[in-house]
Amino acid sequence: MDNNFFAPAQIVENNIKGGVNKANLKLFKMILLGIFAGMFIAIGAEGSNLAVHNISDVGLARTLAGAIFPVGLMMIVVVGGELFTGNCMLTMALADKKITVLQMLRNWVVVYFSNMLGAVLTALFVFLSGQYDYSAGGLGAYTIKVAMGKSGMDFSKAVFSGVMCNILVCVAVLMAASAKDIAGKLFAAFFPILVFVTSGFEHCVANMYYIPSGMIAASNDTYVNKACELYGYTAEQIHNQLTMGNFFGTNLLPVTIGNIIGGGVIVGLGLYMINRKKEA
Repeated sequence: MDNNFFAPAQIVENNIKGGVNKANLKLFKMILLGIFAGMFIAIGAEGSNLAVHNISDVGLARTLAGAIFPVGLMMIVVVGGELFTGNCMLTMALADKKITVLQMLRNWVVVYFSNMLGAVLTALFVFLSGQYDYSAGGLGAYTIKVAMGKSGMDFSKAVFSGVMCNILVCVAVLMAASAKDIAGKLFAAFFPILVFVTSGFEHCVANMYYIPSGMIAASNDTYVNKACELYGYTAEQIHNQLTMGNFFGTNLLPVTIGNIIGGGVIVGLGLYMINRKKEA
């Protein structure tokens, strides 16, 4: 009887073939798939924020968030989408000489900014939906708090948090790809993402929702005042910290570097070296 999953060497081989397809996608299709992936990750992020915004126990809140956030990757696995953090493993196809550096970088750049567009649009839609009014503006305040934490990180901590995050995300992608049935794919994707969110590691695409959503929430005085009341900020602190400069320079830059190292170097090249076929 055949196994209902692929062995590690076959997972790597399949990922290389998938990487060739990703690298050769038409630009318009790549952009659309990137937008959808950004939206799906953002939906997991907004749902987890809503679930935990009134929970003061950090461990409990992160564990609950971790149980909800994986829906984003699950939707990508089933429906399809181009996710930058998973595509960091295009390094496997590059190492196997199936794609060029230029093809890999084209995919990374297009998918990265398409993910950002999908995530930011979702942040805007959630704001316009009135969701942040929950708990008398408490969810809006919590959204600001999350963005403040992420936009004020130490550079080196953000890098290493990004490394740890994408080790888990890329393993989740490979585990999902190892299963031959839909239930197995979803089950395999769930647990590494649960650990990444519970651990508080940094995912650049998720942060494309978390920080812009906080910036958008900060445009509403009710949410700002609630954040000052609940978390001890001043309005000046919030407006001075939630800037495009901190979004890109303080968070996205180091987190993206870490995600590339974790997914592209440690998982991608590491598993390639372990499982690549020997030349005859």
